[in-house]
Amino acid sequence: MNSVQIIGNISTDLDFKITPQGHEVVKFNVAVNNPYNREKVSFIPIEAWRRSAELINDYCVKGNKIGIVGSIEVDQYEKDGQKRTFTKVVAQNIEFLTPKGSQAGGNSQGNTNTHENQNNAGNGNRGQNTRIDNDPFQVNDSDLPF
Repeated sequence: MNSVQIIGNISTDLDFKITPQGHEVVKFNVAVNNPYNREKVSFIPIEAWRRSAELINDYCVKGNKIGIVGSIEVDQYEKDGQKRTFTKVVAQNIEFLTPKGSQAGGNSQGNTNTHENQNNAGNGNRGQNTRIDNDPFQVNDSDLPF
């Protein structure tokens, strides 16, 4: 099993690009506090693809709180004759956690949204399933079982 859940604040500007194949990708870091040592913060590289990338680019800015469920990937590359490794989280599900009207950086478009992007073994054939709630959920007292 390769699964990770992260809640933190976007700590870098969003790096949104479209690949030569026409796929959207956004890269950024999320600052996550250590629950045992509040002075220690981890900056975790995140990569989101396709519709997830578009939504993050449209609704998020540096400083926004975001929830991410994804998988860890380790990339290897060579630079100056030395092999290097780079660990990142590839987002499969995202949730925007910064409330409307309190956007860091002044972006007023954001809201609490959920986007799920199911990954097909990393082969680029990723399905998409989007849920965006713009209206508040109404519950009557008669609907409650207690």
